Amino acid sequence: MPPVNAALRCANFEERRDRAMALFAEKGFGQVSMRELAAHVGLTAGSLYHHFPSKQDLLYDLIEEFYEELQATLDQGRRALARGTPVLPCLIAAHWQLHAERPLQFRLAERDFCCLSAAQQTRLGALRERYQTGLLRLVAPQSRLTGEALAATGHVLATLLNQLPGMLRERALSEAEGLALMESLVQGGIERTLG
Repeated sequence: MPPVNAALRCANFEERRDRAMALFAEKGFGQVSMRELAAHVGLTAGSLYHHFPSKQDLLYDLIEEFYEELQATLDQGRRALARGTPVLPCLIAAHWQLHAERPLQFRLAERDFCCLSAAQQTRLGALRERYQTGLLRLVAPQSRLTGEALAATGHVLATLLNQLPGMLRERALSEAEGLALMESLVQGGIERTLG
């Protein structure tokens, strides 16, 4: 019987995190008080502090998870490379899928990153840079760019992969149309910049 209780606690915790994420995404992190957050997730304020020492810690946890998921998209690209299949379509499809599964985390990571402490921003910045560097190694391993130009290219490429799915879904494109357009836009940029 204990595993069921543990599983239930875990499910409740995930559900509460999802509710918190939805509230942050809807209102903006800075506009949500701990009292409002606690009520929204079905806890007392004191009980919420038991799970998360602060609102910032909760936001950090949500954004950190997002960067871990982005890192996992690179694993899919590596597997495609090992199979000898084109990497870019695989990465685009993985980002499209991740955006479909976690649109609120994309919004939080972009809009509310500035609400975190300097130390939290530094830790997440390192995760973001690791992701961007890995992305470039997969997509353009022979690039002639170096230094800041290469880092800026990685940032722009990651931004395209992370924002295009939301923009294209707003246009009511089918998945096939969206993926094809993303591939065309990203491939064109890569060929002109890194080719």
